[in-house]
Amino acid sequence: MQDKEEERTLLSVEKHLNELGYTQDFTVTDGRLHTLSTASPKSYAPDEVTITDFYRFEGESNPDDTSILYALEASDGVKGTISSAYGVYADTDIDDFLKHVEDLGKNLVKDKK
Repeated sequence: MQDKEEERTLLSVEKHLNELGYTQDFTVTDGRLHTLSTASPKSYAPDEVTITDFYRFEGESNPDDTSILYALEASDGVKGTISSAYGVYADTDIDDFLKHVEDLGKNLVKDKK
C-alpha cells in the first residue's frame, strides 16, 4: 500500500486521471483551450469546457513551488488535463481562461459537508 504522500504526486494523479479517460493534454492560447494532439487538434471556448476536478501540489523544499493540475471536460466529451504554477509564477493565459470558465458557472462545485 502506498503512503499518502506518494499517492499525491503529480505523476500518480495524472496516471489515475488517464485511467479515468483524461487522456488529452491541453494548452491555452489566444483565449482558447487547445488539445496538443497533432493527429486531430481541437480548440474550445470557455463556454465549451467544464472543470471536473483539480489538484494542488506543493514543492517539498519551497512553498512557492506550487502547481495545480486541472481535469477538464469539453462539450464534445474530450477529457484531459492542464497544469499551471500557482501564485506569482502562474501562467496568466491558463489562469484567465479557467477564471472565465468559473465565471460561466462551469467550475467544479465541491460539496461542503
